[in-house]
Amino acid sequence: MSGRKDFLNHPAPENYVAGLGRGATGFTTRSDLGPAREGPSEDQIKEALAKRAQQLGAAPPTAYGATEKKDDNDDDDERFQDPENEVGLFANGAYDREDDEADRIYQEVDEKMDRRRKIRREARERQEREEYERNNPKIQQQFADLKRNLAEVSNEEWANIPEVGDLTGKNRRTKQALRQRFYAVPDSVIAGARDSTQFETSVSDDGAHANASGADNVDGTMTNFADIGAARDKVLQVRLDQAAQGSGTDAAAGSATNVDPKGYLTSLTKSEVKAGEVEVGDIKRVRVLLESVIKTNPKHAPGWIAAARLEEVAGKIVAARNVIARGCEYCPKSEDAWLENIRLNDNHNAKIIAANAIKNNDKSTRLWIEAMKLEIDPRARKRVLRRAIDNIPQSVAIWKEAVNLEEDPADARLLLAKATEVIPLSVELWLALARLETPEQAQKVLNKARMAVPTSYEIWIAAARLQEQMGNATKVNVMKRAVQSLARESAMLKREEWIAEAEKCEEEGAVLTCGAIVKETLGYGLDEDDDRKEIWMEDAKSSIARARYDTARAIYAYALRVFVNKKSIWLAAADLEKNHGTKGALWQLLEKAVEACPQSEVLWMQLAKEKWQSGEIDEARRVLGRAFVQNPNNEDIWLAAVKLEADNKQIDQARELLQQARQEAGTDRVWIKSVAFERQLGNVEAALDLVNEALQTYPKAGKLWMMKGQIYEFENKLPQAREAYGTGTRACPKSVPLWLLASRLEEKAGVVVKARSVLDRARLAVPKDAELWTESVRVERRANNIAQAKNLMAKALQEVPNSGLLWSESIWYLEPRTQRKPRSLEAIKKVDNDPILFVTVARIFWGERRLEKASSWFEKAILLDSDLGDTWGWYYKFLLQHGTDVCPPPASRVRGIHLLTAVGRQEKREDVISKSVLSEPKHGEIWQKVAKDPRNASKGTEEVLKMVVKELE
Repeated sequence: MSGRKDFLNHPAPENYVAGLGRGATGFTTRSDLGPAREGPSEDQIKEALAKRAQQLGAAPPTAYGATEKKDDNDDDDERFQDPENEVGLFANGAYDREDDEADRIYQEVDEKMDRRRKIRREARERQEREEYERNNPKIQQQFADLKRNLAEVSNEEWANIPEVGDLTGKNRRTKQALRQRFYAVPDSVIAGARDSTQFETSVSDDGAHANASGADNVDGTMTNFADIGAARDKVLQVRLDQAAQGSGTDAAAGSATNVDPKGYLTSLTKSEVKAGEVEVGDIKRVRVLLESVIKTNPKHAPGWIAAARLEEVAGKIVAARNVIARGCEYCPKSEDAWLENIRLNDNHNAKIIAANAIKNNDKSTRLWIEAMKLEIDPRARKRVLRRAIDNIPQSVAIWKEAVNLEEDPADARLLLAKATEVIPLSVELWLALARLETPEQAQKVLNKARMAVPTSYEIWIAAARLQEQMGNATKVNVMKRAVQSLARESAMLKREEWIAEAEKCEEEGAVLTCGAIVKETLGYGLDEDDDRKEIWMEDAKSSIARARYDTARAIYAYALRVFVNKKSIWLAAADLEKNHGTKGALWQLLEKAVEACPQSEVLWMQLAKEKWQSGEIDEARRVLGRAFVQNPNNEDIWLAAVKLEADNKQIDQARELLQQARQEAGTDRVWIKSVAFERQLGNVEAALDLVNEALQTYPKAGKLWMMKGQIYEFENKLPQAREAYGTGTRACPKSVPLWLLASRLEEKAGVVVKARSVLDRARLAVPKDAELWTESVRVERRANNIAQAKNLMAKALQEVPNSGLLWSESIWYLEPRTQRKPRSLEAIKKVDNDPILFVTVARIFWGERRLEKASSWFEKAILLDSDLGDTWGWYYKFLLQHGTDVCPPPASRVRGIHLLTAVGRQEKREDVISKSVLSEPKHGEIWQKVAKDPRNASKGTEEVLKMVVKELE
C-alpha cells in the first residue's frame, strides 16, 4: 500500500469550484433567479487577491479598499442589487498590476468628481437648511424679541407679576383646607411682638440703651442711624482716597503705583506666628503630612526642616532638635539641614554639631562661616577661618570675613594681597585692597586688577574716583580709556546702567567722576536716527526725580554739546539751575544760551528777569538792549522793556517805549498793553482813544472790545458798555470772556431776562463750553431759580461731562450737604485730574473739620496745576484758620520745592506764600479778576494772594 494519502482526504484548495476548470459552472434560470451554486463572497475574493499578490511578490491591490473589510452597515446589500448583474463573475480571473492601477485611477477620478460637487452640494444643503429653519422656527427664536424687551422691565413690574395659580381642583381644595386650619400662638411670640414696637429712653449702667425685654434687639427694629451714617462716611472716604490714588496725581508726582510689592513681601516676612496663636488641630494635621513626607522620602532635607520648624512653632523645642538631628543623619550632605540644627541648639551643642557638619561638608562656605560665628574669642574665629581657607581657598566670602576680623590695616592688607593672588578674578577683593593702600600704591593695585579682570567696569570707575581724589580728574580721562577697553572686551553696560553708576558716584561725593561717566557713555549705542534729544531729556528728568541733580546737570551739558541750538534743552537746564543751583551758575548758563540761540526771545527775557530780580537794573537793561539788536521789532522784548521801566517807576520811558513799539511792532498785543498801561495810570481818556484807534486796525481782537466795555462800565456808562460788548460779540463770536462780560453787565443792570438771552446766544455760538454753562447756572441761582438751575446743570453735564468746573458748581451749590461726598466720588471717576474739583473735595473735608484730609486734597490740587491762583487762595485761607491744627503731610514737590515742611502756623503761611510767588500763578476766576484790576497792577503775587483770600466765599 502506498504511503501517500488518498487525495479525497486532502482539504480542497482555497476558492476551489468543482468543474470550473472544464467549464462546468452553475447556471441561472428564471425559476430561481440565482446561480446554481453560490460563488465566493466579496471578502473572500479580496483576501484571495491579497494572498496571491503576496505569493507573487507584488504589492497588494490598493484600489477600493481591497485589504479592508466591508462595513456591516453598508447599504450596498445583495437584496438591492440588479438580479441580471452576476456577482463574482470575474472572481477567478488573474488580478495583475494593470488591474490594480486601473482601479486606483478610477477611484481617484471618482474622488475628484466628488470634491468638485462638494461645494455646490454643501451650499445647496445649507440653503435648504436655512429655508427649513426659516419656515419652522424654534420656540426660542419666536420669543427672542420678547425676551429682549424683558431688560426694560422694572423691579416694581417684576414684583407685580401674578403667580401662576394651580387650576386643578384637587390642589385647590387642599390649599383651602390648609387655610381653614388654626394653630395656637405661643405667649413668647406675642410678648416679643409687643416689645419690638416699644422704644426705651432709659440708659443702663454701662451706658447702653436699655431694652424693654432685657435682651438685644436682634430683629433690627432698633436702628442706630448715627452708626449707619458714620459707616457710610467711612466707606465714602475710602472710595475718595482710592479714586485720588488711582488718578493722575501719582503720575504727576512720579509714583503711579497702587500696590507696594516690596512692602507686601516684608509684611509677610514679619508676620510670625506664635505658639499660642496656632490651632492644635492644624498642628496635628500638618504633623501627619510632614511625617508622611519624611517617611516617603527620608533623603529630602526640606521635609525634615519643615517638620522641625513645625515642632518649634508648637513650642516643643526638644522634639524639634530630635527631628532635625534625625534629618542630619539621613541627609549628611545637606547644608540647610545642618544650619537648621545649629540654629535650634545652644552654643555648646551647636559647636559640636558644626564640627560634625564640616566633617561631612568640608567645602561648604556657609557652614564654615556659621562655625566661625559660634566662636566668641577673636583668636578662635581667626583659627576657624584659617582652616576654612585651607579647605576652600577660592571662597571670596571666607576671605572677606577673615579681613574683617583683622584690626590692624597692615595685616588686612597682607591678607588681601594673598587673597588677590589666590582669587585674581574677584573684583571685590581688588577694590578692598586698593582702598587700604596709599593713592600711589592703589593706582598700581588697580592696574593689576584691570589686567586680571579686563571686563570689570567697577575697577575703571574706582580708578576714575582715585584720580579725582588725587586732583588729576581734569588731566587724566580715565573713563574714555574705560569705554574703549570695555567696548573692545564686549563688556559695555547699557546707558541706563551707566547713569545708575553715575548717580551712585554723585551720592558718594564723586561729582567729577559722575560727570565723566555721563560724558563718555551717554551717547554710546545711540544713532542719529534715534530720538536722542527726547531720550536724554527723559534721562535728566528721571535723575531730577531721584534728587540726583549733578547727574541731570551732566546729562543736560552733554545734550547741549550735541544739540547746541535747541531752546528746549537750554530752558530745561536753566530751570534745573534755578531750582537746585546757584544764581551765578544760572546767569552763566543763560549767557551761553543767548549766545547759542540769539533769536530766542524767551531766553533773553529770562536772563533779563533774573538780573532784574537780583536788583541789577542796569544789567537787565543792557541784556534787553542786546536782545533788541538780535531780535528787532519783537513784541515780547518790547513789552519786557516796558515792564522793566514801569516797575521801576520810569513812566515816561515806558510810555515812549510803548509808542515806539506801536510804530515798529504794531501788533494787537502791543496795543492791548498800551491801553492797559494808560488804565493803570488812571488816564481813562487816553486809554479810550488808544482802544478806539486800535479797533480800527484790529476789529477782530476780542480783548480790545472787552477793555472798551470795561472802561465805559468803570465810568458807569452802561449803554455805551452794552454797545461795546454787543459789537464785540458780533465781531468775535467765539470769545467766551466777551460773552460773559456782556451777560454780567445785563445782570448788573437788573435785566436777568436779557442776561439769560445773551448766554443762550453764547452757547449757540460756542457750544460745549463749561464756562458759559456755569454762568447760565449761576444766573439762575443768583435769581433764586434753583429748579431751573438744576435743570440747566443736568443739561450741562450731559454736554460737558468731563468739566470739573461744572461738577464743582453742582456739588457745592446745588446738592444738599449729605449728598456732596457721593457726588464728589462720582465726579472724580468721570473727571480726570481737575484741580477745581480737588479744591471742592478739600472744602468738603474742611467743612467736616477733617483738616488733614483737607490739607492733602489742597496739596493734590496744587500739584496738578500750580498756575491756578484760586487754589493757592483757598489753601492760604484754610491755613489762616487752621494752621496749627494740621499735621504736616508727606513732602511734595512743585517745581522741585518741598511744600509744607514747616510746623508752626506762621512758618506754614510763609512757606505757602513763598511757593506761590515762585510759581507765579496767572489763571483762576477770582485770581484774574483781582490781578487784572487796573488798581492792582503794581501789586505783587503776595499782595494779590491776600486780596484773593478776601474775595473767596
